[in-house]
Order: sequence, then C-alpha cells, then structure tokens
Amino acid sequence: MAATQRGRPIAVYLIALVLAILVPALAVALVLLNSFNDSQQRVLAALTNATVQAMGQSVDREISGMATTLRVLSTSQALEEGDLAAFHDRSLSALAGSGSYLIAVDENFQQLLNTRVDYGDELGHSSDPETAISAIERGVATISPLFFGQVAQTYVFNVWLPVTGVEPVRLVAMTQNARNLVPALQSRQLPEGWHAALVDTNNAVIAATAQSNLEIGSILPIRQDLEENAGDSWAQEQWNGDRVVTAEWRSGYTGWRIIAWASAGQVQRPLQESVMQLGVWGVLIALLASGVAALIARRIGSSVQGLRLDAARLGRGEAVYPRTYPVSEIAEISEALGEASEQRQTADRDIRFLMRELAHRSKNQMAVIAAMAKQTARGASDIPTYVAALERRIMGLARSTDLLLAHGRAGVMLADLVDQQLAPFRPAEESRLSIEGPDIRINPQGAQILGMALHELATNATRHGAFAAAEGRVELNWQSSADTLSICWREHLGRKLVVGEGSGFGTIVLRTMVGGSLGAQVRREVHEDGVEWIFAVPLSALDPEFAAARPDEPMSP
Repeated sequence: MAATQRGRPIAVYLIALVLAILVPALAVALVLLNSFNDSQQRVLAALTNATVQAMGQSVDREISGMATTLRVLSTSQALEEGDLAAFHDRSLSALAGSGSYLIAVDENFQQLLNTRVDYGDELGHSSDPETAISAIERGVATISPLFFGQVAQTYVFNVWLPVTGVEPVRLVAMTQNARNLVPALQSRQLPEGWHAALVDTNNAVIAATAQSNLEIGSILPIRQDLEENAGDSWAQEQWNGDRVVTAEWRSGYTGWRIIAWASAGQVQRPLQESVMQLGVWGVLIALLASGVAALIARRIGSSVQGLRLDAARLGRGEAVYPRTYPVSEIAEISEALGEASEQRQTADRDIRFLMRELAHRSKNQMAVIAAMAKQTARGASDIPTYVAALERRIMGLARSTDLLLAHGRAGVMLADLVDQQLAPFRPAEESRLSIEGPDIRINPQGAQILGMALHELATNATRHGAFAAAEGRVELNWQSSADTLSICWREHLGRKLVVGEGSGFGTIVLRTMVGGSLGAQVRREVHEDGVEWIFAVPLSALDPEFAAARPDEPMSP
C-alpha cells in the first residue's frame, strides 16, 4: 500500500489565504492609482442610478395609487345606478385633500362630470381623447402624457379606466396637476451637482428638481434619442455648450422617464486623497492580517488536535464528551462527536436487546409453527388439506406487518390490527375467540408496539395458554374514554391454571415495550382458570396526528 501523503499545517493555508486576499487588493490599489477617475465614475454612476430609480419608483407608487383609487371608485353603487350627482359627491369626498380629481366622459369623450367644478357646470370635451381611445382599446387603466387641461388651466396628466354597463358613462379618469409630482422627485437626494427631471413619452417635463431651472411643459433637450440612450447606462451630451453626463430610468408602468444630468467636469474630478488613504490602509491591514492569521493558526491547530484524540476514542468505542473550543465550528464538531458517541452506546444497547428479542422471537415462531401444525392436523382429513391449511396459517403469520406498511402515516384501525395479528393463531372454532371494541385509529408507532404485544399474547396462548387446548378460549375487548384506551386480554383455559415461577422474556416485553414506549399502565391478573392482561394506554401516545413519515413514504401534497 502506498504511503499516505501528509498534509500541510493549517498555518500554511491561512498565510496563503492572506496572500490571496492582499495581493489582488494591492494590485487593485495600483490600478486605482492610474484609473481612479473611472472607479469614481462607476461608484457615482451606481449611486446616481439608484437614486434615479428610487425617484421613479416613488412616482410609480403615486400613479399606481391613483389607478387603485380609480378602480375602487368605478365600482361605486351610485355610478352603477347612473346617479352621477351622487357619484360626483362620493368622489369629491373620497379625493378630498389628495390633489386628485375625477372625470367621467361618455363615448364621445364629452365630460359628464369633473370634481374640479360643481356638478352641473357646463363642461366641454376631454382635452386628452387620444389616451381615452387607447384605454378603450386596451381595456385597462392607461396613463396619459402631459397636456394642458382646459378646466384645470394648467399642465395635468390623466389615468383613464374604461367602464362597461354604466350608461352614459364610458370612461372615468383620475387627473392630477403635474406640479404635484415635484415632491416625489425631491424625496431622494441626488449627489452634489446633479439635477433630475420627470418627462413623459414626448420628453415633455412633468416635474423637475428645484435647481434645474426647467419649466413644466418644456421639452428636455437631452436623452431625446430613445433607442440610442435607452436604459440605465450613462451618456455624454452637449447642452447649452457644456458637456453633461446623463442617466435615466424608465418606468415599465407609465412609460415615463426620470432623467438626471450633471457637468462632465464635476463628475471626473480627481480623488487623490481617497486613493492615498487607500494605500495607507492597505499596508496597515496587511500587517494586522498577518498577525491575526498566525494567532488563528495556533488556536485552530490545538483544537484540531483535540478532535483527533476524540475521534480515536470514538473509534475504539469509548465514551466521548463535548469540549469547549474557541472556534464555534470546531465546537460543533466536538458536540457532534459527543452525540455520535452517545448514539453508539445506545445503539450497542439496542442491538443487544434486539438480539435477545430475535432469539426469543425465533423460539416463539418455532413453537407457534409447531402448535399450528398440531391444531391444523386435528381438522385435516388428508395430507393435501393439511398442507394447504398449514401453509395458509404460516403465510398469515408472515403477513402480520402488511397492515402497517399499507397505511403509513394515516394510521391503522385497531380492529384491523387485531385481525391481522391474531389471524395466524385463530382457532378453527369461532367461539374460542371473542373480539369486541369500538372503531379507533392509532398511529404506526403505537400500532407496532400494540402489534408486538398482541403477537406475544397470541404466541403464549398458542404455546401453553388458551389456544393450546381444545377447550380454551380468549376474550379480547377494548374501550376508550376521554384520554385513555383500555385493552383487556382474558384467557379461559377450561382447566385450573398452573402458575409458573418468575416472568419470562415475553412478560418483560409486554411490560417494558407497552408500558415504557407508550407510557401505559400494564397489569397482569391471575385467575383460577387463566390469566388476564389489562393495558391502560394514553390516547395521546396513539394519536395519528403524531405519526412520523417513513423515509420511503412520500409526503402528502
């Protein structure tokens, strides 16, 4: 066998990690010394784009809120009943203080009401028929570009919504003055020297920041080539003889854009002081990181050595206990080793118990099969009949766990469990076995324990109890109260009972498995003609809601 190659100390990897971090950092620092302008522009671009996007999203929320309010008002009972006066009052009250107004038009776009004026005042056609037509064609809320409202006598925009089945109203619109959107642009602070404007699809200014000196309704002379300058990328353009850097964000909801700009000279201002500070801090970080790496290597090395010793003890089967380590991940491994050690100790004990149970079950199976053979022979008239009957009983014994596998997490009916477990032992005379009890569903864990108990009781009855003699009989009944399931197994031997000395392994299984695993009270009473077992099991231990899924069982959707 080839010799195992020894690894390197952890200090080597930590030093390599420090170098892997610092060398690229120093290389970046050298690049920054020559190209800090580009780096600063990228940082500024990210900040500007994020601010512009935040402004646009604030505007989108305002427009979306108008559309939502419009949809709510369009379902007004007054509108559905055609009571436009009541609808006018309802809308006026709902929109009070919001800066928005409601308009309703007929199919010719003649205004039927406008909450800017009193109901009944003479109104003309809508100043925005193009968007109204588009809203009818699309069938959804549609936002208009900027236009001059004849009633408002200022620049406004509309949110149109078509309605159906409400005569004579064909569309309703929420309208608002363009200057109301100025606070949305001023809700975010742009970098120093930057300005922004909200423009519609025609590049008309809807709102602008305070220092931009732009009038609402004017055409913004930059970012006019929508295809070439689309997106968040920066672009440089000429404006009034000055070179400016521009950025934009376009709303997918309204089609409007937020355009920001600043002087190219200010954007490209050098940042030598920041770069020099970066160099100084790089040297200090390199020195500090080297010292920390050496300290960490020493602490981790000693901790790993402790884990190695614990792993060796675990391999030898010795008990391992968790230790305290300075590194949380190593401490977790130590806890895992301690848990593994405890589980191994428990598994060893379980294996020893299961081996005893296997040996006991094997002896029981042999005795049960022998008793089956004797019982089957009593009623057989020929060898083929005897073989067929014996084979059925043996196969019934082998299928005793099919019920649990078939029902899985859904639980098992107690009556079905009793039938499956007792079927291989059932005497030919029906009067020798009496079963009575209400319907009750139990979880697989409880069914396994109770099935083992029933199997043990039936085995004992077959070997030397009520099923061992022709005159013996068994009464099995159960009943449930508010929180307890009571099960009674009563054997009548047809003769006087001879009580044996001590308790066998089967008795131990009944007491420890049913009593310990299910928290049940187990009582054995000896009568003159047979024994009686009484189990008082808490229903909480049998509740199907507590059934755990098997690893091979798919979960319910």
